[in-house]
Amino acid sequence: MGKWFINGIKYPLLKTMDDGMYREDNLGESPELIRPLAVRALRRSNVRKKIAEYLFDISPNYSYTSEIAYHVRTTPSNVIGAIRGMQTRYRVEESLLNLNIIEERNCGKNVRLYGITDFGKEMLKTIKDRR
Repeated sequence: MGKWFINGIKYPLLKTMDDGMYREDNLGESPELIRPLAVRALRRSNVRKKIAEYLFDISPNYSYTSEIAYHVRTTPSNVIGAIRGMQTRYRVEESLLNLNIIEERNCGKNVRLYGITDFGKEMLKTIKDRR
């Protein structure tokens, strides 16, 4: 997909690979560059924040889309949008995967599990501390 530029700083975007999975477009970016975007994305969307909080609560375990939707009381399509991005409602640049808040594990055919990253845990603590 390319890069996302804000004030001359480039941020990574996810690109779709041949296997349908998302990969970071540039793996060398510093978390310090992504931190303000991650905080903003979690504050802008209650669904994103609830997903991250649920995955934080069950960590180090992983969960699948419909189970996440059940626990955060939303639809699976909203969960997918918040995790990966979905057209205009959930922008790819602010998706939980793109911002490295959660990670995806491919477990067999069409089974994707999601878990929170250490960076995601740090972002949730940052948001809770600022309240």
